[in-house]
Amino acid sequence: MNKIDDLIAQLAQHNMPRRAAPPFLISLKWLAYAAAYFLIALLVSGTRPDLAAQFRHGEFLTETMFLLALIVASSVGASYLAFPDVYQKRWLARLPLLLFIVFMLFLLFALRADMPPAPQPLHSWQCTITIMLMAMLPAVSTLWAMRRFAAIQRGMAGSVAVLFAFSVSALWLRLHELNNSISHVIYWHYLPMLIFASVGWWLGKRVLRW
Repeated sequence: MNKIDDLIAQLAQHNMPRRAAPPFLISLKWLAYAAAYFLIALLVSGTRPDLAAQFRHGEFLTETMFLLALIVASSVGASYLAFPDVYQKRWLARLPLLLFIVFMLFLLFALRADMPPAPQPLHSWQCTITIMLMAMLPAVSTLWAMRRFAAIQRGMAGSVAVLFAFSVSALWLRLHELNNSISHVIYWHYLPMLIFASVGWWLGKRVLRW
């Protein structure tokens, strides 16, 4: 009987559930993957020829900082939303969407200040398609990684995960595309992100089941 008891104890020890990494470390890993993906995409596509000059303009620099903040906030928010109790930090789950609203307000003020307006590029909806295609890999990989956990707020989790992926893609295109039109980036870059975040809500309800 002692041998059987010892065997049961050993088997139970080997099958003990592993404690998941804390959300902050998970978000750091997602950010590292996103940074590698972003840099590879930028190396392949190249940057806009006037990028250094654009960073001397306050509007462009602020827009870039907002996108970076969205990437970090949505990665952290998605990692916390992957857990049932959100680690009692529900404000981190809502922060990306609130930050996006502030970002859009900034863009509206920049649009009013754009006088005379910068010329529109020759393309329009092509930017939306490009951002969507570039965001597919980080969106799918993030949602797939979140399936390993036990998200309760599945709609919010899916929405924030998609916002994370589209923020990475939008930042890449902003540094690559030669375009200074604020109205163009509002209509064809950032408003579609809000639409796709709504689609992410639907995806989260269906994908993040456990």
